[in-house]
Amino acid sequence: MDYPSITLRNIKEPDSHKINTYLKSGGYKGLTRVLDDMVPEEVIGSIKRSGLRGRGGASFPTGLKWEFARRDRNFPKYIVCNADEGEPGTFKDRILIEKDPFAIIEGMTIAGFSVGAEKGYIYIRGEYVKGAEILRKAIKEAKEKNFLGKNIQGKDFNFDLDVYMGAGSYICGEETALIESLEGNVGYSRIKPPFPINVGLWDKPTVLNNVETFSLVAPIIVNGDEWFSNIGARDFPGTMIYSLSGHVNKPGLYELPTGINLKTIIYEFGGGIKDGKKLKAVFPGGLSSGCLNENEIDIPMDHKALAKVGSMLGSGAIIVINDETCMVEIARRGMKFFRHESCGKCVPCREGTFWISKIMLRIVNGEGKKEDLDLIKDLGQGMKTAAFCGLGLAAANPVLSIIKNFPKDFESHINDKKCAYNNK
Repeated sequence: MDYPSITLRNIKEPDSHKINTYLKSGGYKGLTRVLDDMVPEEVIGSIKRSGLRGRGGASFPTGLKWEFARRDRNFPKYIVCNADEGEPGTFKDRILIEKDPFAIIEGMTIAGFSVGAEKGYIYIRGEYVKGAEILRKAIKEAKEKNFLGKNIQGKDFNFDLDVYMGAGSYICGEETALIESLEGNVGYSRIKPPFPINVGLWDKPTVLNNVETFSLVAPIIVNGDEWFSNIGARDFPGTMIYSLSGHVNKPGLYELPTGINLKTIIYEFGGGIKDGKKLKAVFPGGLSSGCLNENEIDIPMDHKALAKVGSMLGSGAIIVINDETCMVEIARRGMKFFRHESCGKCVPCREGTFWISKIMLRIVNGEGKKEDLDLIKDLGQGMKTAAFCGLGLAAANPVLSIIKNFPKDFESHINDKKCAYNNK
């Protein structure tokens, strides 16, 4: 079955990162239509009717976010693109940045027109050096063609962009920590409310969406909100780029309708489990989403459906694990990562990641006790209910879901004092 290609439509074109190639493929038709024929309220209305939700993990309605910013009477306002792609298993933003930067820039410019902002920032993770350079060159080309800058396309509309590189901190993928970093501060998360839409960058109204979300804006304007709303899941329409990795035959990026079955992605698009092995576990939305077992994967990739089974859609990063893998070791490595990446501002996350990581190391080393699992559950629940931001709320998901789905892996380490897989 053929599925529409929206965000990945240009990436196979030679020189797809250059403005002339983008223009030949229909680029900037969306912005031109907006400037020629629409007022800001009409643009926001179209985005709202399309049903577009953020593709970064929170799934918040994009049009509603823009509407809140439009109504705020404080100025100046800012547009920020979250290109700090740090979730383990996610690699879609890098491809969009390197292969189709103008889709991001055009979407941000339309957002600026819609909410009354004249300045935008692309916050890109420090490891994406090539991507940052491509974005800077793209911004320069856009200015030369008068798609950025003063009086864009002869209209009374000004909008400019800068690229800001982070320092490789996972926590700066959280919107308030990103804003703190963008202001030149340590990337600590803020307590919400107030939300960035009203009190964001330099305490001004700030629209913050991720790379994929901005890339979908211009196609919606060009093709119509009804066209977009009829693709994929009813409550979460459109396409989504799924980053498929792990023990599959054909890892890679797949742009598919929202709501598509997870099992279909793994076996039809991913070609099944590598080397003839069997499936054991899947993280459907990145490491922080919590894993599903082999009996739970016949499920739509929809944020509501996944929430019902205790997982998350997240950024659409699907990590596939075969049946010869120790899930206890996966849990240990996951907690080590989140402990390292915690900003340490709030006690539940700082102490929770530290102690769970320490307990997991003890279990892996054959020094664990049955009581350790109850302690991990208590610590994890404390994090899920009291942490300031998404990192702390989700950091315990990997280990908690693994304890739930794969108790026998823990029994081997705790009762037999050895790993049932590494000793084969």
